[in-house]
Amino acid sequence: MSQSLYVGVDLGGTSIKIGLCNDKGELLRTFEGPTDTDQGTDKIMSNIAAYVNELVPPGTQEWDDVKGVGIGIAGFLDIPNGIIDFSANLPPLRNVPVRQIMEEKLAKPIKINNDANVAALGEVWGGAGKGVQNCVCYTLGTGVGGGLIVNGRLIEGFSGMAGELGHMSIVPDLEAIQCGCGQMGCLETVSSATGIIRMGKDAVERGDRTSLSLIETPLTAKDVIDAAKAGDEVAQRIVSRAAFYLGKSMAAVAVVINPQRFIIGGGVSKAGEYLFEQIRQVFRKYSTDAAQKGVDIVAAELGNNAGVVGAAGLFLYA
Repeated sequence: MSQSLYVGVDLGGTSIKIGLCNDKGELLRTFEGPTDTDQGTDKIMSNIAAYVNELVPPGTQEWDDVKGVGIGIAGFLDIPNGIIDFSANLPPLRNVPVRQIMEEKLAKPIKINNDANVAALGEVWGGAGKGVQNCVCYTLGTGVGGGLIVNGRLIEGFSGMAGELGHMSIVPDLEAIQCGCGQMGCLETVSSATGIIRMGKDAVERGDRTSLSLIETPLTAKDVIDAAKAGDEVAQRIVSRAAFYLGKSMAAVAVVINPQRFIIGGGVSKAGEYLFEQIRQVFRKYSTDAAQKGVDIVAAELGNNAGVVGAAGLFLYA
């Protein structure tokens, strides 16, 4: 029996994850294989095609039912033209016409988008934002990614740069450091896992009295968060700083987008309510009564599957 199916691709620096979804946002099955980044562009593109065909073999009824293949990619993209301009996680991919290449390989419609955007779509289609027409998603990992859903549609902007929440310049000049994007004071410099680790290392190097100095393995964001939960005052200040700028950024976004829900995912979000309640307090303090009324701040639900579900959803929501 014919149905509408969609394939999502989460293209990462180490692995490529493929997922097959139905038109209800239900993830039917997945396949994962190595990216082989060191073998160049042609190999990466061939791997995507091979893994898609492994998940849904050509010539089957399921393959005939596939309406399109969406690809989520970390990096700077020319979304309207289907081109990867540059990706720090995938250095071979520079000015690569991904949509054209993959349409030739798979003979299916192709859409590409930023990895944080597709994670947001995944949560809206089948996760913490299901049934919510207006929401904003933050992904707190190596950097800070974002995705904006307004009236049920992904907002991409003129050139696809909408939703780059990690690059909001929000930290005051006296406290700001340079971000990898070249700007000073980006949210990403304090509220990402990388930012939390940096602040922890700085505290140890300053000689602050903290249990973080006793950690012999390379410091992680989890180490800092765990120390904060255990009562380490230095670690608590670090986590509170990360929460402060997240909450303040949400207050700024709220008067522009007016979302019903903020969804937070990524590794740092595993800090749970310890982090979330601090973010909520800052949001309530810095946002107007009208902008915060009825708004909630919740954890993402799909975890590592958000990318493939959202990439598949590009054909329905973008």
